[in-house]
Amino acid sequence: MKNISAPGGALERLKKIIPAGVVPKFNSAAELMAWQQEEGRKRAVEVDQLNLKARAEKILGRSGIQDLHRSCTFANYLVSGEGQRKAFTMAKSYAQNFGTGFSSFVFSGSPGTGKNHLAAAIGNHILKQGKTVLVVTIPDLMLRVRSCYDDGGSEASLINDLCSVDLLILDEVGVQRESRGEMVILNQLVDRRLASMKPVGVLTNLNNIELERVLGVRIMDRLTMDGGVWVNFDWGSYRKNVNFLRVVK
Repeated sequence: MKNISAPGGALERLKKIIPAGVVPKFNSAAELMAWQQEEGRKRAVEVDQLNLKARAEKILGRSGIQDLHRSCTFANYLVSGEGQRKAFTMAKSYAQNFGTGFSSFVFSGSPGTGKNHLAAAIGNHILKQGKTVLVVTIPDLMLRVRSCYDDGGSEASLINDLCSVDLLILDEVGVQRESRGEMVILNQLVDRRLASMKPVGVLTNLNNIELERVLGVRIMDRLTMDGGVWVNFDWGSYRKNVNFLRVVK
């Protein structure tokens, strides 16, 4: 191995081209080598993150968060009432502490109450941290499962891909009456992620008892363990309030 501090080595060549008065960052070959190794490590992490992002986007043929919700943040969530303030605080805390432990979340409430906004705000916050996030409705998921069969793939491969993202958010859980086969796939997916300590977000119109009938007692226990968050969105339409305020402004 060539000695980079020897005459004619990399360190010597750097010293020759450094302008007068500029203090070099490296005073020894060891410091230069350590810097090169650290930069290489950083680049390897960046490449891994880009590969994970590309893989996540290929799962459904699109990016993790739909265009409708890409602009959703905590800053532009309009709080009206104590219930919404509590939901906002819990969602923001979840996002800020993501990765420090293993916990999932369930947002339960009627359509239009702001579940998707806060879930997307969590996702957008985590994406900025270099994590991978995928938001998918149950109907879209089942269409993707069926397309696997048409393309000669397998549901097992799809579940493996869905288990690779850092946060998977399942929307419209229990909205329609899924077939037994669809429920088996949904349960396999959630169970696999939770068993691998990969968090899941669930957006649903169902209450606790109804969701337990869909997912089962064991999965419900796992969803709420280790600091899991359950938020009831039990107020009027957030969407209508937002549109009203926009008109007033």
